[in-house]
Amino acid sequence: MSSDSKIVRHKLQDRIFHWVMALCMIMLIFTGISPVIGIEFDWVPIHWISGTIFTILIIWHLIRSIFFQDIFSMWISFSEIRSFIIAIFRNRVLKSGKYSIPQKLLHNTVTVISLVAIITGILLMVRIDTPLWERNPYLFDQSTWGWIYVFHGLSSLCFISIIIIHIYFAIRPEKFFYTRSMVFGSISKKDFDDNHDDKLWVNKEESF
Repeated sequence: MSSDSKIVRHKLQDRIFHWVMALCMIMLIFTGISPVIGIEFDWVPIHWISGTIFTILIIWHLIRSIFFQDIFSMWISFSEIRSFIIAIFRNRVLKSGKYSIPQKLLHNTVTVISLVAIITGILLMVRIDTPLWERNPYLFDQSTWGWIYVFHGLSSLCFISIIIIHIYFAIRPEKFFYTRSMVFGSISKKDFDDNHDDKLWVNKEESF
C-alpha cells in the first residue's frame, strides 16, 4: 500500500470491468423492459449481445478473482455481520479493510443474481436465431420455459433495485470518494484513515 497522499484502490482493469459491466446491465434492463412499456424497436440482438458480453465479463472477473486476487476479501462472514450490527446499535464507526460490510453484501448479492440471470439468459438464447445457431423453442416444455422466464425476470427486477441503491450511495457526499476512486483509481490518505483499518487492508499480489 502506498505511503503517500493517495492510496490505490482500483487498478485500471478493475475500473474498466466495472464501467463496461454497468453499461451492459443498463442495456440489458433497457432492452428487456422496452417492449413491456411499449417502446418498439429490434431489441433482441442488442439484448443477447449485451448479455454475451456481460457473461464473458463475469467469467473473466471470476478467473481473475480466484487465481490472481484474494477472492475472500470481497466475501462476507457471519462474524463481520455480527460486528456490523453491534456497531450500529452502539452508534460507533466500524472501520473495514479494503471493502466495507455494505459493499461486500452488494457484491455477494450481485454475484448470485448475475449467475441466475446468466444461466437463464443462456437457456433463453436457445429460443432465438443467432449467427451461431438456429432457434429451438422445443428444448423444454412450456412449464419449464415459464419458470425460466420467471427467474430471468426476477433477476432483472433485482438488478433494477440494486442499481438504484448503488447510485444512491455512490452520490452521497460522505461516500463520494469511493465513486471518484472508481474513476481515478485511488482515495486520499485522509479518507483511508477515516474509513479503513490498515491492518485489515490486505491485498494479494496481482499478476495482472
